[in-house]
Amino acid sequence: MNMIKFESARVASIKSSPSMAVSMAAKAMRAQGESVIDLSLGEPDFETPDHVVEAAVEAMRKGLTRYTAPDGLPELRQAIVAKFKRENGLHYAQDEISIGNGAKQILFNAFLGTLEPGDEVIVPAPYWVSYTDLVILHGGTAKIVQCGVEDAFKITPERLEAAITPRTRWFLFNSPSNPTGAIYTADELKALGEVLARHPRVAIMSDEIYEHIVCANVPFTSFAIACPDLKERTLIINGVSKAYAMTGWRLGYAAGPKDLTKVLNKLQSQSTTCPSSITQYAAAAALNGPQDFVTTAVAEYKARGALVARGFSAIPGLEIRAPEGAFYLFPKCSGYIGRTAPDGSRIANDTELASYLLKEGKVATVPGAAFGVEPYIRLSFATSRDNLSIAIERTADALAKLR
Repeated sequence: MNMIKFESARVASIKSSPSMAVSMAAKAMRAQGESVIDLSLGEPDFETPDHVVEAAVEAMRKGLTRYTAPDGLPELRQAIVAKFKRENGLHYAQDEISIGNGAKQILFNAFLGTLEPGDEVIVPAPYWVSYTDLVILHGGTAKIVQCGVEDAFKITPERLEAAITPRTRWFLFNSPSNPTGAIYTADELKALGEVLARHPRVAIMSDEIYEHIVCANVPFTSFAIACPDLKERTLIINGVSKAYAMTGWRLGYAAGPKDLTKVLNKLQSQSTTCPSSITQYAAAAALNGPQDFVTTAVAEYKARGALVARGFSAIPGLEIRAPEGAFYLFPKCSGYIGRTAPDGSRIANDTELASYLLKEGKVATVPGAAFGVEPYIRLSFATSRDNLSIAIERTADALAKLR
């Protein structure tokens, strides 16, 4: 019997990605011949644009496959600087940029590099599934502020003020939001900024990776534009995964004060050394090249968002707020908690409801509990309209069987 313990207490305190676990279960069912509509993963179903793929192929043909600097290729850093200036009106120097193997690694490095034991990170819920676990993994305390559908899924200045303590190190939020699709307006960001201005020891982490995917008449505003006086303590998280359908390429980036990006790049040098050189050339092509792919994809996301909002709103017992951005719908499902399934089992919570929908309706969703709120389910509409129409019909039929 092996007496060696291979898992540290810190790792034991976190969970594997719930959305990935649901997707793997859906794939396993498909492998057994079952027809499952997978609405669990936030992954565009489009192919990466041709000119981006060609840039990667060209880099390989030229032998550009060596290590790069930990903070990435100068031409990619310049492309990121140009992107912020062109699209956001923000001015950064190259040494204020950090590049990682996905936006998740940027978050990982930021918490690893800044948190001391007991430091608090304020996180509005619903939140992306990895936020709180990354905080916990690095010795911090995730201070959750509940913001349900009745709050339009957004934290208010009053609740932010009440959550701040002498141990608060970061305020972390996501707009457009995964999992809710909510977008903070410029005025809402300014109001939060007024609170944060009174607490100069609190840094801001603004996850803006869904900035291009806007589905309603609510324009995206970067936090650093809404609150320019706080730019020197703001880290903006972004990447190419969502806008350019490059999830598997693994390239995220961030912009912030150079004292912070220096820390992130130091950690990068001791972890993965650098992002993939091939992916970096592809990412530079994505940022510098034609943007018609983004425009076309966003138009399709808008149509899909309208389809799912309309379809799921017609199902009795679901409370819907139409998504303003990203590609998620986040229905409140309290009307189905406590009901009984055809096999006699009782649906006690949204986790059990999501499991029921997968088994009975062959529709994969992620329970709200994974995002820090209950009872909700998250549905990704980053799939075809045909799939979404089938998912709506199957979900309605499965829910109608609950008594």
